Amino acid sequence: MRPKRIRLVRCIPKERIFKPRCKPIKGTESVNLTLDEFEAIRLMYLQELKQEAASKKMKISRPTFSRIINSAHKKIADALVNIKLIKIEGGCCKILRKGKRYAD
Repeated sequence: MRPKRIRLVRCIPKERIFKPRCKPIKGTESVNLTLDEFEAIRLMYLQELKQEAASKKMKISRPTFSRIINSAHKKIADALVNIKLIKIEGGCCKILRKGKRYAD
């Protein structure tokens, strides 16, 4: 298996766990959303970038971006429908510090 290419991430979430209001954290099932999936959601829906532009910002191919965004959609849907925690952690990412810009 080929090693994963490092994905560039600009935005780190201030909150790492989102939980259903009706359930305590302890004992509640969870879904792990990786930092690159979080970044893909941010770029595509908040920044309103097309997949091509978003993939360039993350320094990955458009098909890879598509796989990441589809995985994120599936995890978020699972959490919403099945009332699970969403934990944001991990992934094969390089975090860009404040003040540094994406290389386009």
